[in-house]
Amino acid sequence: MKQYLDLCQRIIDEGIWVDNARTQKKCLTVINADLTYDVGMGEFPLVTTRKSFYKSAIAEIIGYIRGYDNAADFRKIGTRTWDANANENPDWLKNPNRKGEDDCGFIYGKIGRNFPKPDGGSIDLLRKIYDDLRSGKDDRGEIYTFYHPGAFHLGCLRPCMYSHHFSLLAGTLYLNSTQRSCDVPLGLNFNMVQVYFLLAIMAQITGNKPGKAFHKIVNAHIYEDQLDLMQNVQLKRQPFPPPKLIINPDIKTLEDLETWVTVDDFTVEGYMHHDPIAYPFSV
Repeated sequence: MKQYLDLCQRIIDEGIWVDNARTQKKCLTVINADLTYDVGMGEFPLVTTRKSFYKSAIAEIIGYIRGYDNAADFRKIGTRTWDANANENPDWLKNPNRKGEDDCGFIYGKIGRNFPKPDGGSIDLLRKIYDDLRSGKDDRGEIYTFYHPGAFHLGCLRPCMYSHHFSLLAGTLYLNSTQRSCDVPLGLNFNMVQVYFLLAIMAQITGNKPGKAFHKIVNAHIYEDQLDLMQNVQLKRQPFPPPKLIINPDIKTLEDLETWVTVDDFTVEGYMHHDPIAYPFSV
């Protein structure tokens, strides 16, 4: 929580106003922020200065693991995070590559599990990483990426958190996640949960100990219509101790995540929090 709150205050103190073309709003912006989550110690980075809904964040990662490209599929596993981008983004609505209602196009996990090869076909990046880590191998290139500039026109949104680099050292698994852009009041809580969860679940299904997850944000910002709530509500609250994430121990393979796992396989213990804050969401 200290890392999160320090970043929020830094944006207020040091941020520069930037006009955002996509949302037609101004953002108070800083460049470069680094957060660290000690997954091995079980300190789940769920924001406590407002009520946060971790299951939706986990559901979205499960959707990426499954390679989903449709908002309806994301809804079925417990998150509505792709509804607006699929159905309300004006640029996507007029894009000839859109297949109809709820279609997200070539996004996130759909790319990561079907990364195009220049000579034809595709590579399942996650399968390769999983197989390597499960056999105790790290080739210093265990990178699960969603970033493909040649495919931006085929999806409703460029990836924000676009790269997850796993490293195996003496039986301990580490993760470096990079995010090009972050809506800090609304999105960062979501993204912190996802980075932590991705390391925790990958360690479990590959039979390795979880270490630390390192989360780099390049462009961290607060939208103009979020600033008052951040300054005068959230930053006035005292944080509570971090809760713990409990993962169903029966989840043992990538195939489990691809098939039967639901958000009910993940619970949180000891979560104390303040009231929710309804931050505006920018499509």
